[in-house]
Amino acid sequence: MIEFYRNPFTAKESLESLNPFVRKWFEGRYKEPTPPQRYSFKLVGEKKNLLITAPTGSGKTFSAFMAVISDLMNLSLQEKLEEKVYCIYVSPLRALNNDIYRNLSVPLEEIYKEISIPVKRISAGIRTGDTPQKDRQRMLAHPPNILVTTPESLAILINSTRFAENLKEVRYFIVDELHELANNKRGVHLSLSIERLAEQIGHDFVRIGLGATMHPLEEGAKFIAGYKDEKDTRDCYIIDATWDKKMDYTTISPVKDMINEKDENVENAIYSTLDGIIKKNKTTLVFTNTRSGTERVVYNLISRYKYGEDAIAAHHGSLSRETRLGVEELLKKGGLKAVVSSTSLELGIDIGTIDNVIQIGSPKSVARAIQRIGRSGHSFNDIARGEVIVTNRDDLIECSVMLDAAKKRHLDSGIAPKNALDVLAQHIVGMSQVKKWDIDEAYFTVKKSYPYHTLERKDFIALLEYLSGMYVGLESRRVYGKIWYDEKEKTFGKRGKLTKLIYFLNIGTIPDEVAIDVMTIDKKWIGSIEEEFLARLKPGDIFVLAGKPYRYEFSKVMNAYVSPAPGQIPTIPPWYSEQLPLSYELALEIGNFRKRFGDAVGASVEKGRLAAIMAKGKKNAEKEEWQKILDEMPMDENAKNSAYLYFAEQMLYAGSVPNDKLILIEKTVEPEEERDVLVFHSLYGRRVNDALSRILGVIVGELYQTDVAINVNDNGFAISTGNRTEFDMKDVKGIMEELVETDPERLLKANIRRTEMMKRRFRYSAARSFMILRNYKGKKISVRKQQINAQLILKAAEEISPNFPIIKETYREIMEDVMDLPRTKEVIKKIKNGGIAFKAIETDVPSPFSHNIIAVGASDIIMMKDRRRHLRELHRLVMERIDGKPARKKPAKQSKARASGKSGRIKIRIKKGRA
Repeated sequence: MIEFYRNPFTAKESLESLNPFVRKWFEGRYKEPTPPQRYSFKLVGEKKNLLITAPTGSGKTFSAFMAVISDLMNLSLQEKLEEKVYCIYVSPLRALNNDIYRNLSVPLEEIYKEISIPVKRISAGIRTGDTPQKDRQRMLAHPPNILVTTPESLAILINSTRFAENLKEVRYFIVDELHELANNKRGVHLSLSIERLAEQIGHDFVRIGLGATMHPLEEGAKFIAGYKDEKDTRDCYIIDATWDKKMDYTTISPVKDMINEKDENVENAIYSTLDGIIKKNKTTLVFTNTRSGTERVVYNLISRYKYGEDAIAAHHGSLSRETRLGVEELLKKGGLKAVVSSTSLELGIDIGTIDNVIQIGSPKSVARAIQRIGRSGHSFNDIARGEVIVTNRDDLIECSVMLDAAKKRHLDSGIAPKNALDVLAQHIVGMSQVKKWDIDEAYFTVKKSYPYHTLERKDFIALLEYLSGMYVGLESRRVYGKIWYDEKEKTFGKRGKLTKLIYFLNIGTIPDEVAIDVMTIDKKWIGSIEEEFLARLKPGDIFVLAGKPYRYEFSKVMNAYVSPAPGQIPTIPPWYSEQLPLSYELALEIGNFRKRFGDAVGASVEKGRLAAIMAKGKKNAEKEEWQKILDEMPMDENAKNSAYLYFAEQMLYAGSVPNDKLILIEKTVEPEEERDVLVFHSLYGRRVNDALSRILGVIVGELYQTDVAINVNDNGFAISTGNRTEFDMKDVKGIMEELVETDPERLLKANIRRTEMMKRRFRYSAARSFMILRNYKGKKISVRKQQINAQLILKAAEEISPNFPIIKETYREIMEDVMDLPRTKEVIKKIKNGGIAFKAIETDVPSPFSHNIIAVGASDIIMMKDRRRHLRELHRLVMERIDGKPARKKPAKQSKARASGKSGRIKIRIKKGRA
């Protein structure tokens, strides 16, 4: 049973539940237990499973550990403490593990100073991939009572025959940063390890999940608790202290007019705002979302305001481990004025006291915004303070609604990948190394894991058949059996000594990735891009490298081939592979705001009278409805001014504001290329729009018998054609009717199969399931060779069956984890039953709300001159139409793409007459 525990114990009751020596130490250090501790000390002592959610500085770590230390101290004093592991602590970060180890060492050392009699001391130890071999050997002989580790190292330990003996007395299992782990395959991998451990040692243990922001909490509790039988989860109490820490935040627009202000003035205003906030505080943490943005902000702050290089530092995943650790140590000591990070400091690494957090651009989810701002005010009683600096009008609305949602305690939901067959394949190999398994017993053990509770038996059997080498066609590709499987006896077990080595050397879910060389067709090297960036590219995409635009043509293994595209507008921004997608829940919140605010603005405007209305609104003592709505929002005056203008221009020009209940379909002309474009204003986040745009791209391509090109962002997508097809407004209804009657999964699969994404993601899944190896007998296999092998194996597997389990998993990962097919189906269903309406309009130039969709490929948020030039020109044309002037289109430059009829947009290759 999963239930909330809503009645905290008194401080006295909580402390009295602890061992006297532990209680004395705690009372000497802290005034009283924090809110989560007033639940957990007693409940953990009573051996209850818990999910604890609380902000940074709320004492989450001690919420879990104090009762554990208390229990072990009792064993110590009773001379019953043995050299065995009693508690396992797992986090996704090695750096966080080091913090926890230090934070445990101090109280243990100080507590034992108060004990005069000689007793066996509680020990703690770290085991990660960085642990030296001599320390591993020492740990094998003298295991720590509290083991601090990672998901990958745990999976190795439970398969280590000698070390597994030390795990038989485990009483507690703590998972930190659960909100981060539960949403990806590392968490899925961990959930299986937890269930395997419980089955292996023959008894269950207390499960404790710790997180900062999680929704829905019931799902998080199911994840940590798992299932006790076919129907019911294990009991678990939820302790929700998410909102107990006070926060103060606002949206800042650095200029009054985001469209017409000169580029240099906008850039100067951004850095002036940053500098002003940094100077007011002792230590400031700045988030930029991208690594390139992080480096640029650090460079500009140092060069513009003469900060020393020892005052401001960058922190992101591309820096060396030594550099990152150095920055973290300086932060803890208060030695830095500011640190600029992409995403790497949003988790719970101890970085000391942060006074203020600045977010540049949208973090794309309410939970992430709260997580980042919550890094400030490290003490639980401190107020967490933060600002979000926005640089375009869509970001302004998005961030303001995001902070308003946080104020209302609305969070985005996280969803664990379900039934990931590649991760399961890895664990089946691990299970086979431990003992001979009855299939029913193994299947039931797997289904106790929350992400696998709905696993179909046929998929489990299909994995056994693949792993046992039943598919002869794969042996020609050097894919051999890793287990034996007896269909008659319904058992399986280990196969050969080499398999154990393969398991240990290839364990884990994080794929190997390398830089991709970018070459011209005549094989001239230009530069390199990230592999994840390549996975997003399709033939016809335009992107910038070394300051010049190039059109992506094709790839061969680890090389991407391009042709120059002078004068073409980029369709994929340089930071696209790093870009965070807008959460679906936040998209709906924005849609709700658009509806409410759009109606209020619509009631206040008359065509051609925008300036007069703004002046009237400032003078009136009685505020209009739109002003009252903005006064409720966490935004400064510049932001309020820009928000009103944005919506008023959209209403005056297009007559409608698209929202989550209204998809506006706009047939318009792109001025730069004089090309017909269908803009779908679908406010559902990029993951849904990615799927929805591909489905509609197939439908439109079939209708007009041509290839189509697509721009996608969080607020919608634009479809155009390579042969300059003119769209007919009469076709829109038929397109939408076909959408609601189509099989979206079938169309997506047909579209995905020949993409770079399919090639790369299949390699990831093949590596996780040991179809290809990353390491063989201690020798690393290059990513290039892995990719070659994966492409050959993919063809061979397809010949065996299109539903081959690892192919099936690759499609699932793309459609459910990268895209969001389930919610795409929800949207299509609502369109069909009338829950979501659609309206078609025709405009001479794109409406204001379509500008950021059409300009999606422009430069990133810190260096945005190209993007702003494009947006300014679109805005000028709109304002001319509002003022009653005929639209003056600039003649488009003749380009190679135009002369050849090629599209300057993302192409979806559709064979005529086929889906």
